[in-house]
Amino acid sequence: MADLRDLLSPAKCVFFDFDGPICRLFAGHPASEVAGRLRELIAGNSDENVIPSEALETDDPQAVLRAYANTVPGSPLVAELEKLITREEVIAAASSRPTAFADPLIRTFRALGLQLAVTTNNAPAAVRRYLERRDLAECFGRHIYGRTHDVARLKPHPDCVRRALAGTGMNASEVVLLGDSPADLHAARAADVAFLGYARNARKLAALEQERAEVIVDSLEAVLTAARDADRG
Repeated sequence: MADLRDLLSPAKCVFFDFDGPICRLFAGHPASEVAGRLRELIAGNSDENVIPSEALETDDPQAVLRAYANTVPGSPLVAELEKLITREEVIAAASSRPTAFADPLIRTFRALGLQLAVTTNNAPAAVRRYLERRDLAECFGRHIYGRTHDVARLKPHPDCVRRALAGTGMNASEVVLLGDSPADLHAARAADVAFLGYARNARKLAALEQERAEVIVDSLEAVLTAARDADRG
């Protein structure tokens, strides 16, 4: 807890990854089905009937998109895949489930005067739909920095983090990024931003520990407690 408080105390701004720290995006709209639709689009394309092995072995839509973009860079089909995954993410946002303690944590941070932003590989439209559903949109305002059409700039590339720094006007030393994956950690490091790891299960914890994340919580309740303690102090 002391490490957590030390991490949060100098922060004037928190960047949230979306799928994981804020919600379970595909809770009611299975990611495996979305990944399957992406594979069907690749397989049905008459010009480039190529499905990379990495795309066959995953139920993660982002991984399918990235695998194809890496295998056939510059293909017009990449843009079609990105449009499809965006549509599916927007649909998923209607049935996404909030991460435990995420809503009160977001509201507490804002009540403390912290600037908030979302830095994510998901589509900004999906993020907005979810935040509006949960009456959280005002907590973030316009500061949603999500996937662009340039798939090469997905995290671990720091593009969305750097856009968030520019958009919020914050110095990197004033920011903590709350994420749940090595990609989030590497993006934070590349942008010189402090990182707070959220590991909801043993697999997530092992992945973050392997990359030497320094502060990791298994529940956002600990972060909420630290924030409320800071308010009382």
